[in-house]
Amino acid sequence: MNDPNANASQMLLDSALADEGKFFSTDQILDWLKTQNEAAHMQIEKIAFDHLHSWQITHGSIQHDTGKFFSINGINVRTNWGKLHEWQQPIIVQPEVGYLGFITKLFDGVLHFLVQAKIEPGNVNCVQLAPTLQATCSNYTQVHRGKKPLYLEYFQNPKPHEIFLDQLQSEQGARFLKKRNRSIILNVEEDIPVHDGFVWLTLGQLKKLMQYDYVVSTATRTVVSGIPLEACDPKVVDNLSRSTREIADNTTRLAFRKSALLHTGSLHSIDNIISFITQLKSVYDLEISPVSLNELDKWLFDESEIRHEERKYFKVIAVHVVIDNREVSEWSQPMIEAVQEGLCAFVCKEINGLLHFAVQAKLECGNHDIIEFAPTVQCLTGNYRQTKEGELPFLDYVLNAKPEQIVYDTMQSEEGGRFFHEQNRHVIVLAGNDVPVELPSHYIWMTLGQLRSFLKYNNYVNIQARSLIASIPFI
Repeated sequence: MNDPNANASQMLLDSALADEGKFFSTDQILDWLKTQNEAAHMQIEKIAFDHLHSWQITHGSIQHDTGKFFSINGINVRTNWGKLHEWQQPIIVQPEVGYLGFITKLFDGVLHFLVQAKIEPGNVNCVQLAPTLQATCSNYTQVHRGKKPLYLEYFQNPKPHEIFLDQLQSEQGARFLKKRNRSIILNVEEDIPVHDGFVWLTLGQLKKLMQYDYVVSTATRTVVSGIPLEACDPKVVDNLSRSTREIADNTTRLAFRKSALLHTGSLHSIDNIISFITQLKSVYDLEISPVSLNELDKWLFDESEIRHEERKYFKVIAVHVVIDNREVSEWSQPMIEAVQEGLCAFVCKEINGLLHFAVQAKLECGNHDIIEFAPTVQCLTGNYRQTKEGELPFLDYVLNAKPEQIVYDTMQSEEGGRFFHEQNRHVIVLAGNDVPVELPSHYIWMTLGQLRSFLKYNNYVNIQARSLIASIPFI
């Protein structure tokens, strides 16, 4: 009997190898997105908090009248991690588990993903490629009294054999308090309608489009990062190179492929890595307690924003939004606005003939389980350009990397439903002998295959690491 999981993995791998689809070339998709952006009608205006419709400031937090959607709360954080052991800040509280879901279907033997051109109020460029379904519980239960999201019915009661991926994954731990979404990929055999603003793309096309700035949404990247690819025999990996259009001597791409698909030869075993993070979770504490927004230490709350007194980290603002082609066309809401762009980077090094990633164990105040695996460098809440030399491991190395070391370098925006124009530079750097095998405390070498193994489980790999993993051009 055929193993359905193995069949799914092979279909997903074949789709990743298909850099052009049945319906559109990648260049045609870029032109289509440009047209979608030109045709989109969106108005977003910053407003005072007391102009928020259906929102109220009560008990020191900003809440929706229904008690649904999300709220902005204040928290006090206490921890024995790092140099700063106590601080206060605003944070998004959204206990609902939302859907981030793709419908897939075979066309001419190649798996295609149903992708939508989605407008979010906080997007830098208005329209980005998003999953088939992207909806919170409040959205799909129509608390807003708007239309039901398209394709919702496929995700509510899927048959087990239709599910290729089903995971609960965390959101930004410095912005959300214990927020998770359900990443799910379904495969269907029947014909389904393709509504305006939706297209079928291969996984290879999606990965190729991630090489461009602000084209693929963070929701798409986080789902794609978790796609299961089974371990392969070394001869199979070598044959993959000869069976695709790529030049056989593309050593960098082959190195990423081996790191993803070979599960032997790694510096550390999976058990060693589990022990590494378990030890940290056992030693470090994270205590969160509520604080009224208007009583937050070092934060100023005026009529139109909540900001830190040193004008760093981020701000809470209020916006009025008008967007066509949404379940609701007009509304207002609070949003988080970053004060500066961020930097997320992986440093990679070949060890024992296999490419390894320097992975950081990172505590963030909103984490479900204290610590998650993060990129080598993650600078989101402070201005990394003002960081003192040598203060943050690998930051100077990434910023001073030579062009030939950089294999991925794009600007990507964060989730546009809650974050206003938040954007981060995503970088992957190849290191040589200038980076030793011995790493600083709280860092560990992992192969791409090992990182993907931890993605099968909840709350191990943070969203910044997942975004980079999804974008790696190993196929």
